[in-house]
Amino acid sequence: MAEVTPALRSEFAPTGTLRVGLNMSNFLLTGKDSSGAPIGVAPDLGRELGRRLGLSVELVPYPGPGVLADDAGKNKWDVGFLGAEPQRANEIDFTPAYVEIEATYLLPPGSPLKSVAEVDRKGVRIAVPERSAYELWLTRNIRNAELVRIKGADETFRQFVDGKMDALAGLRPRLLTDHGNLPGSRILEGNFTAVQQAAGVPKGRAAAFRYLREYIEDIKASGLVAKTIEKNNVRGLTVAAKA
Repeated sequence: MAEVTPALRSEFAPTGTLRVGLNMSNFLLTGKDSSGAPIGVAPDLGRELGRRLGLSVELVPYPGPGVLADDAGKNKWDVGFLGAEPQRANEIDFTPAYVEIEATYLLPPGSPLKSVAEVDRKGVRIAVPERSAYELWLTRNIRNAELVRIKGADETFRQFVDGKMDALAGLRPRLLTDHGNLPGSRILEGNFTAVQQAAGVPKGRAAAFRYLREYIEDIKASGLVAKTIEKNNVRGLTVAAKA
């Protein structure tokens, strides 16, 4: 790991406090305690980064990854934990992923669809939470089906059911919950992508980015990511391979 210097601390945290941006819509990585304060894998890793830098930490929750990414150039957070997507890389320097999460489809009862590939055909309507990492992937890659973008995972599931749509796109662990709430539904084997959950800094902080990249690789190699997942009792996360 690079040496932590006053200049590095200043670049990481211009206010003197490391502001950690969190995507609160990803229930695998973030949650809330009884007081409403953020808890989970991403907050824990943000606090560990602050400890290594010798900085106090402020957790900055966002309702979704899109609004978190929108604030990258507005001096509202210093390091963010969210899915690394090309559309977001214009404003954010992303580390390699620290965990991966499979994204696939939930199908309604009686669906004739048999595979992930079959979902992308004319006449198929796919419900997907807007501005999620996997929605961005689908926007780039779906050629024939119609994407119905909806705000929030809970509302997406409701409209998928009420609107009698053909498929619900989501993270496999989340879809397991939705599957339990819709008798007769089916989750497709395989995935259309694996969302790369990473950390990032706003563009223009080169030294901070180099240190953050080293930090992510170190916590993967040392087993800290795996231990943090176990501590938070999370299922459905895979520690990403070394970059």
